Amino acid sequence: MSYQEILFPFLGGLGIFLFGMKYMGDGLQKSAGDSLKEILNTFTSTPLRAVLAGLIVTAIIQSSSGTTVLTVGLVSVGFMSLRQAIGVIMGANVGTTVTAFIIGFNLGNYALPIIGIGSILLFFSKREKVNNIGQILFGFGCLFYGLKLMGAGMAPLSQLPQFSKLMIEVSHFPILGVGIGTLLTMVLQSSSATIGILQQLYSQGSLAMGAVLPILFGDNIGTTITAVIASLGASVAAKRTAASHVVFNLVGAIIFTLLLTPFTAVVVSIANLFQLNPAMQIAVAHGLFNVSNLLIQFWFIDKIELLVRKIVPGKDKSIEFKASNLNEAIIQSSPVLALSQAKIELLQMGEYVMGAFESTKAYYEKQDDMDMENANQYENAINDMDNRLTEYLVKLSATELTISESHEQTMMLELTKDLERIGDHCRNITQNINEAIKLEKKQKAKDKKEGKISHRDTVILYDEDLVDLFEKVLKNIRDSLIAFENDDQEMAAYMLEREEQIDQMVKLLRKKYISIMNSGKGRAADGVLFIDTASNLERMSDRTIHIAKYVLGERYGTETISIEQSVNPIIQQ
Repeated sequence: MSYQEILFPFLGGLGIFLFGMKYMGDGLQKSAGDSLKEILNTFTSTPLRAVLAGLIVTAIIQSSSGTTVLTVGLVSVGFMSLRQAIGVIMGANVGTTVTAFIIGFNLGNYALPIIGIGSILLFFSKREKVNNIGQILFGFGCLFYGLKLMGAGMAPLSQLPQFSKLMIEVSHFPILGVGIGTLLTMVLQSSSATIGILQQLYSQGSLAMGAVLPILFGDNIGTTITAVIASLGASVAAKRTAASHVVFNLVGAIIFTLLLTPFTAVVVSIANLFQLNPAMQIAVAHGLFNVSNLLIQFWFIDKIELLVRKIVPGKDKSIEFKASNLNEAIIQSSPVLALSQAKIELLQMGEYVMGAFESTKAYYEKQDDMDMENANQYENAINDMDNRLTEYLVKLSATELTISESHEQTMMLELTKDLERIGDHCRNITQNINEAIKLEKKQKAKDKKEGKISHRDTVILYDEDLVDLFEKVLKNIRDSLIAFENDDQEMAAYMLEREEQIDQMVKLLRKKYISIMNSGKGRAADGVLFIDTASNLERMSDRTIHIAKYVLGERYGTETISIEQSVNPIIQQ
């Protein structure tokens, strides 16, 4: 048999297998909805719960890499601590063994009918839930059909002397097998694919158990590359999370490579006891390895944390966000207490808005990328709180509230949106500053090429009047939160006076920008910075005035209207 007859079915089968894995995982993820992030974000308060959360999410999406990348993202934005993330990663390693057990059932003969059923559900139904089930079945069928093609392609390998020689070397030198497993998984970006290949080779008798296990250990090291890639350019905390994934899997591979002989004996004993088929034997070995590794290293989570802090030095500037105060259980039993909790949450959201604004202001003054990253972290937290608080307040509105309680609930619903929009404007400004910096760098490069000399000292146009505008808007944000918390009408009234000053400053800044441009000193970056930034600051201030007016008793937007009532004016013909 030619190499082409081996290679083509193998590559085609591998492609279909990987597609099936991803497509099935996407379908499972859609079916689970937004609960995956919620599981990781909420149910990780203790190391054991973090492990269980990682296990459950990985079992749902059929990808330990996907869980790890999601965890790196949550750590990066401050929603999860490093210690919690280590627990999740340990659980993800166990959760990924589910795929090997699924493959162990050997449903290759039913792959095409499963694909057919999945296709019918996908293309002949308009219901989203049915489509998701169809996607899961289609991906499931592709997974087994790909395995069948790979198996057909790899069947002649045992007859090749070069392959037989390599497997003998692996049996004698386990470290070689670990290296092969690591590289193969790094290339395929899927530990499940590597396990699937091992199951096929072992089923055909091309590999002995002594050669399979070292490759399987290396497979766990190779899967860490996804988390490493995801952490590139991220925060120090995210890099440490990726490093903990590498440390956990590397230590596990070392321990079980040293214990290869007794571990092999245990796997063989279990296989003989339960009369397992070859593919299921590999699944059991994979599961036993990951569970044992978890049981060994679970007690050293704090030590792993200390180690990765040394491996990845530097100050962790990731912002730690507080847990939610919202408790849905009391909405029906005690609406008054629920309103009180919502107010605490709203004030917490206000603190994040303050943090976002201060980071945005610092980014304008210093152009430090860390300030922009902090502003983005706060913005993500603000959006998350907006979703949770809005949902909570809407559920609260369905209970029996007094007139004053109903007004308070409506007010907080409005103020939640005001704060969320201030966060959006902060992001707009950081993007404006970033865009202005890029434009200025391009302009300076062009000037240098043309032999012109730039007389500007700063990267972007720094203006004291714009800094003063930042300061006044910052005071309005701070005072609006104080006025809301303490029902301080005097402070709210003073904010209205300051708003007039802010409006006047914005008008003067626009005139100043025109003067700069007309004088010939202006640059392309100045327009992006001055006009757009000033406009966003003005809109932020408008949002704080909305809060002040609520405190003063001007309950705009709370009038009762019918759902069916049109808000469009009647146009007389």
